[in-house]
Amino acid sequence: MKSPPSPSSRPDGRPDARRNRAGRPDRRGGKVAPDPTRDIAFDIVEGVIVHRRMLDTSLEHSAAARTAEPRDRAAAHRLAATVLRHMGTANEVLAPFLKREPPEPVRVVLLIGVAQLLFLDTPPHAAVATSVALARRRGLVPFAGLVNAVLRRVAGGGAEALEGLDQPRLDVPAWLWQSWGRLARPIASALGHEPPLDLTIKPGCEAPPGGEVMPNGSVRFAAGTVKVAELPGFAEGTFWVQDMAATLPARLLNVTKGERVADLCAAPGGKTAQLACAGAEVFAIEREGRRLERLRANLARLGLADVKVIHADAATWKPEAPLDAILLDAPCSATGTIRRHPDAMWIKRPRDIATMTEGQDRLLAAARDMLRPGGRLVYAVCSLQPEEGEQRARAAQAMGLIPDPFTPEELAFLPQARTPEGWLRTHPGMLADHGGMDGFFAARFRRG
Repeated sequence: MKSPPSPSSRPDGRPDARRNRAGRPDRRGGKVAPDPTRDIAFDIVEGVIVHRRMLDTSLEHSAAARTAEPRDRAAAHRLAATVLRHMGTANEVLAPFLKREPPEPVRVVLLIGVAQLLFLDTPPHAAVATSVALARRRGLVPFAGLVNAVLRRVAGGGAEALEGLDQPRLDVPAWLWQSWGRLARPIASALGHEPPLDLTIKPGCEAPPGGEVMPNGSVRFAAGTVKVAELPGFAEGTFWVQDMAATLPARLLNVTKGERVADLCAAPGGKTAQLACAGAEVFAIEREGRRLERLRANLARLGLADVKVIHADAATWKPEAPLDAILLDAPCSATGTIRRHPDAMWIKRPRDIATMTEGQDRLLAAARDMLRPGGRLVYAVCSLQPEEGEQRARAAQAMGLIPDPFTPEELAFLPQARTPEGWLRTHPGMLADHGGMDGFFAARFRRG
């Protein structure tokens, strides 16, 4: 017999309407009904801010997630992501009601409560009651009264609690805000919103209906309006998920039919698919085993069996013969994808950037040596940090790679993304009225 639905599986965080009196928290401190959505969200948020684990890794560590229904996991992911997107603002809202710093687990419960009250439109009584119950389930019974009192006061203030707060500034760590310079505010303003879903359509195939065609040809659906696996054409492999900005590096490599091309650090495979669909002979290089499995699965769904998938470290792999072109989408801080992965804001540190740039330089040098004379290289990162973008482009020139700037004609559909040097720089604030895009840097070179 199928088990009854959990009490809190709605994606907006509201308790299921079928929850009865027996499922309410025991005011006398007795047994509290299970609530997998909030239990999983607690595990995720605590994993990120206490243990500095990525959101997906924290989800894997959650005992509650292992037995949860898919809809509970999805609702928990959304709730946790909302907390992380607005954590600075939520802490500011809480500050007047806390006489002293509470234990970290208690703060996590309070943040989940505030996120429900102010950003997910959960009814106040439900947000407060479920947060108190969460505190009890987590062994925080002595603080249940504090959680109840504080969240009731936040609920009493309603949306007015946000008036006068500079939310974009509060929700971004100071070091990141400073590093983004004049672009900090448009970037931060975009980070507070769930990103849309972008699809790249396989050549010759029909796009699912109802999407907006973007300037680069991507088909966009507003956040939360569709489920990818249920769209027509998914099982047949007629499209793949890929942010609009992520399509640009492969496009700007300008591969032609029959060219021998490597996609270094290839997973999850969107750029590999672009190169293969352009008719290139593609070598997809991936070092990490789990990502390699995902790459193979994605290419299989798309029917791109001719791609040569290779399990290897791109920094040491050698092709049998020099290549015509290389796409190097290097591992990076991924600050350009914070809209999708808000945990990155609270996990990354300035010192992490230096470690990343060392690896990026090793990959650039290795890619240079794989190319034939005159061969092309596009270096790209989904990062907003100049150390990983513009500074690495200059380092590539110091390695002997010859700049091959993107022309105005190549970026005529997105002229604001072309820098004076002929590089590509996108950020989440671009095309904000249409849902924005991820942050990417790309530069093109030739081997002399």
